[in-house]
Amino acid sequence: MTEFLDRSGLSVDSRLADFIEQRALPGTGLDAAKFWSDFAGLLGKFAPENAALLAKREDLQAQIDAWHEARAGQAHDPQAYQAFLREIGYLVPEPAAFKVGTQNVDPEIATMAGPQLVVPALNARFALNAANARWGSLYDALYGTDALDAPAAKPDGYDAERGAAVIARAKAFLDEAVPLASGSWADWQGEQPVLADPAQWVGSKPGGILLRHNGLHIELVIDPASAIGKTDPAGIADVVLEAALTTIIDLEDSVAAVDGEDKALGYTNWLGLMRGDLVESFAKGGATVTRAMEADREWTSPSGEAFTLHGRSVMFVRNVGHLMTTPMIKLPNGAEAPEGLCDAVITSLCSLHDLKGLGSLKNSRAGSIYIVKPKQHGPEECGFTNRLFDAVEDMLGLARHTMKVGVMDEERRTSANLAACIHAVKDRIVFINTGFLDRTGDEIHTSMRAGPMIPKGEMKASDWIASYEDRNVRIGLACGLSGKAQIGKGMWAMPDLMRAMLDAKVGHPKSGANTAWVPSPTAATLHALHYHQVDVFARQKEIAGEAVPALDRLLNIPVAAGRNWSDAEVTRELDNNCQGILGYVVRWIDQGVGCSKVPDIDDVGLMEDRATLRIASQALANWLLHGVCTAEQVDAALTRMAAKVDAQNAGDALYEKLTPDGIAYQAARALIFEGVTQPSGYTEPLLHKYRQKKKAAA
Repeated sequence: MTEFLDRSGLSVDSRLADFIEQRALPGTGLDAAKFWSDFAGLLGKFAPENAALLAKREDLQAQIDAWHEARAGQAHDPQAYQAFLREIGYLVPEPAAFKVGTQNVDPEIATMAGPQLVVPALNARFALNAANARWGSLYDALYGTDALDAPAAKPDGYDAERGAAVIARAKAFLDEAVPLASGSWADWQGEQPVLADPAQWVGSKPGGILLRHNGLHIELVIDPASAIGKTDPAGIADVVLEAALTTIIDLEDSVAAVDGEDKALGYTNWLGLMRGDLVESFAKGGATVTRAMEADREWTSPSGEAFTLHGRSVMFVRNVGHLMTTPMIKLPNGAEAPEGLCDAVITSLCSLHDLKGLGSLKNSRAGSIYIVKPKQHGPEECGFTNRLFDAVEDMLGLARHTMKVGVMDEERRTSANLAACIHAVKDRIVFINTGFLDRTGDEIHTSMRAGPMIPKGEMKASDWIASYEDRNVRIGLACGLSGKAQIGKGMWAMPDLMRAMLDAKVGHPKSGANTAWVPSPTAATLHALHYHQVDVFARQKEIAGEAVPALDRLLNIPVAAGRNWSDAEVTRELDNNCQGILGYVVRWIDQGVGCSKVPDIDDVGLMEDRATLRIASQALANWLLHGVCTAEQVDAALTRMAAKVDAQNAGDALYEKLTPDGIAYQAARALIFEGVTQPSGYTEPLLHKYRQKKKAAA
């Protein structure tokens, strides 16, 4: 039984209250009684407005549903559709030309280009791995993945042939990024190297040479006595790349946090990251391994001056959106508090430890708190976030705009009004990012009644996505984000397919985006190669004046009008979606795992989170609504795919088989059959309901 404590009229889960009073508040100079009083006042002011914004979402959706139902069977009329969206306030007037005014932003976000990691806040080991992924071994990344065009490593120890191929590829990279004045790095004998551009040599230390290209550092590890170094004419034992410049510690799509116990764990890990004292021990290879945060890196410049490089990614925390409430805090009227309001207060409180230097390491040297705010629908909701952050700053005694915001461009009303959304947070924005997975889910739900949608596998090639990706970059550049904020791109979801990533993901820096998401530290190291291949800021200057793609393309609804579906096509799509839903939901509900590598229907491991679940569940809900498939066909697919998912998880000792009366199976089925009525097609309400049921039964 959860114990609740009275705090200024709020009923607070004792686990959360203990964390705040015993861990988060001490040292900050904030008085506990005043903190709770101010917190209660903030919730009292903003919770009703939060509810009103959600009601507006539903009202707009009802009007859009009615529009499509009234025109069933008619050809889509883009001009009439846009006029209707403007009439109901879904589309708002474009703001006059402006430039963002954000200040005090760390260079990793504002003036550097490189990979970004996203990891669940509830998993301390993953969070530490990501924080420490600022620097990564290129040798290890090439040797241990399929990135290299060479035979796989032979088992049982070091494969010298594979190692030689790795070294050759790494030195070819050095020739491209930091060429010698003459000759190749493959022939360098270890004497003082003479670079074609001497300014690229920026530091040294015993056993190390530091080079720089496109704003990113490259470390040559010199150790002639090591196993690798002794085979190298110059004694190079490794090439270390500056990789994950930034990391998002996630309290949203990649976690299963449904109560005070879960949330307190996520906040605890965030506090540890902000203090620099997060430590995690775990068993590996029969031994206990302890992981902690990396120290900063000390170097000496060519002129003899000592300097330090940041040893860790600069970290954002992703709060939840505006939708969900949380049982960890109940308002005086007994209602649950909006979870996004709680996240804003508590994650910022934890970040005070960084700003005030209460820990051993620094996150932001510019004195900012970085919060990603997802799933906002349009500029009115972004303005609400701006005023909420004002209030939190006042509550915590922070200067205005200390709290920075990253806006996920992942909802249709936001991408259609992106400039106005940026304008609403123009003095604190540090990030826009295309989340095409959630964006696809919202595309399906918003136009649910327009007709049957094309299969999800065809969505990436649809016209609206191309427009969406292009508009994001060009609008961001027009609003002055270059040099002040990140313009980001989405996740590479296949962590085992690094060669394919190297082939495809270079498109992100070429598009003008100065960051993009990767699924692992190893992927960050490999993706860093792309930012040496492409000078992103030069690319941004090239495309800065290009026209923003028209709204017509963005609002081109991806219905499969008049398509005749074969039985095989329908069955394949049902099986594909049902397998993905079951494979993800069974871990979420039964084990509380919000993000993991889940085998797809073809047994390819995919990084799955709630965004992928939203697509699959909404796609099937749409097909059911329009009669492309029947309820009986969906249930038959669930039965078939439950057996496949069981087989795929046969090696997991914690796995519970899927049965129709099991809680996880019921959750998966509800996501499909209740998908039409879920708010914006989100999966959180049902996932939380069934996960809480599972925890209560444990």
